[in-house]
Amino acid sequence: MTDAKTRIDETVKANDVVLFMKGTKDMPQCGFSSRVAAVLNYIAVDYTDVNVLADEDIRSGIKEYSDWPTIPQLYVKGEFVGGCDIITEMALSSELDTLFEDNGIAFNKDAADKIREANA
Repeated sequence: MTDAKTRIDETVKANDVVLFMKGTKDMPQCGFSSRVAAVLNYIAVDYTDVNVLADEDIRSGIKEYSDWPTIPQLYVKGEFVGGCDIITEMALSSELDTLFEDNGIAFNKDAADKIREANA
């Protein structure tokens, strides 16, 4: 597990935004991963996707790394943000915008506003 933890840690620290998910950003393999990827894709965030289905050590290791039992998991600037429900709530409340703005992460603000308008 140490090797997996090292690979996870290096990935999280080397990339501004990382989504550990089932599948890929272009082909999610579960509804929860699909929802988070859809939000990030729609608001045009540049992020690294890690398919946990491709590596069982990463799949189990990420849960231990974050002390969070579910996947997907989003990291911004090396910090764990949350899973599907948290990211959805943050997108709807503008907290995700603030997180990206505070960390210098480029995103499409108009698209983020459209998500909120569509869910109002």
